[in-house]
Amino acid sequence: MEVFLKSVSALNDETRVLILRFLDEYGECCVCDLQSSLEMIQSRLSRHLKILKEAGFIRVERKGTWAYYSIRSPLDRFRLEALEEIRHLSLELPPLRKSSDKGECSL
Repeated sequence: MEVFLKSVSALNDETRVLILRFLDEYGECCVCDLQSSLEMIQSRLSRHLKILKEAGFIRVERKGTWAYYSIRSPLDRFRLEALEEIRHLSLELPPLRKSSDKGECSL
């Protein structure tokens, strides 16, 4: 029950829905690319990412000192259907802005 409530609560925020849609569209992203693309300060972005991770929507992979986020796979039916609904929302996604052309974070 607790995980279900966290999942529902995580979806009750426009920014988190945008982050999910962004990751669904562009795939795995470094936190610095998310910060740059979504024009968010690091502390605010980190809070949203933590909530989405605890709710079971995303995963994080550490590569050196950098964190890369992506949609968790496989997703259970509830999260998969929620993501499918998010795909149908009229959201204006910002373009993916890479912080580094070498594939390494620069922030």
